[in-house]
Amino acid sequence: MSGQHAQARTPAASPRHRSRELALQGIYQWRLAGGDSGQIEKQICGEKGIGRYDAALLRQLLDGVLAQHADLEVAVAPYLDRDLAELNPVEFSILMLGAYELTRHPETPYRVIINEAVELAKTFGGADGHKYVNGVLDKLAAQVRSAE
Repeated sequence: MSGQHAQARTPAASPRHRSRELALQGIYQWRLAGGDSGQIEKQICGEKGIGRYDAALLRQLLDGVLAQHADLEVAVAPYLDRDLAELNPVEFSILMLGAYELTRHPETPYRVIINEAVELAKTFGGADGHKYVNGVLDKLAAQVRSAE
């Protein structure tokens, strides 16, 4: 053992978490500037230093949210306290990502999906955005994952 002290480090994000971060970035970009999922994915994946990620999951999430955003908006609307257009783009993007996973990926436990969304909101959202995301997705999960 060398004379260096071991420092506490934040563990590196898992490839699946990193894929969600990248998908969030893509959804956010789409929300602000438009574009198609292939074009957005190509741009994101072309950046240097994006780290390890699950390419298949990124593609699934980005393609799925962009293709099904109208249905996802309808799914979350009853649980919002304001119009979708009034949500900040980060919260909107996280809610669309979480709603997509809750409704289209039953193999992923709903608690994992909500936890990932809350972590994304803590990292990229406003001060209390994670509480809002948690509340909305928790209500949606109770509706679409009642058996779980």
